[in-house]
Amino acid sequence: MIFSLAVDWIRVTLPVHDSIPSAILAGIMCGAGAGLGLRSWGSAGGTVILLDRFSIRLGSTVLGFNIIVLTAAAILFSLEGALYTLVYMYVSSVVLNIVVTGLSQRKAVFIISSHWQWILETVVHEIRRGVTRIRGQGGYTDKEEQILFTVIAFQELPRLKERVKQADPRAFVVVQDTLEVVGHRMGNQPRW
Repeated sequence: MIFSLAVDWIRVTLPVHDSIPSAILAGIMCGAGAGLGLRSWGSAGGTVILLDRFSIRLGSTVLGFNIIVLTAAAILFSLEGALYTLVYMYVSSVVLNIVVTGLSQRKAVFIISSHWQWILETVVHEIRRGVTRIRGQGGYTDKEEQILFTVIAFQELPRLKERVKQADPRAFVVVQDTLEVVGHRMGNQPRW
């Protein structure tokens, strides 16, 4: 309700007259505003229930629901207007996800190396993160391998990659984004 009233009462004129830059700018402003509201424990209404249940990013959920409405609008009104709105909503959802998760986004890292002991010690003692050893077997070589798995902060990734390269330039490293991490020393993600 506050958002609706603010749209009606607050008038800000920006010198942007083309539709695409207007949609992008509106998406940035709306995504940033909604993200700041949610980071300060605001609510997005019923979509938060879905987020808790299915661990979906908020921006993706909002975009998914709005695409259904946009499809109807494109059929009933204007395809061009619906496409501009889609640009706005996409930018808004991306910015919302960035504001909500920020740079606290965690990375899941898998490392396969013959020098796994040294890498394990480096992660535990230098980077100060936990590591899980997983027994693996090469599909082509049939050779038994040790796979290291760790979850680190985004800022720690360059140092980890540098240390792995020092230990074993031939190491196989897979880095993945995480949606949600809950646990000792890593559980400071947003509440959804």
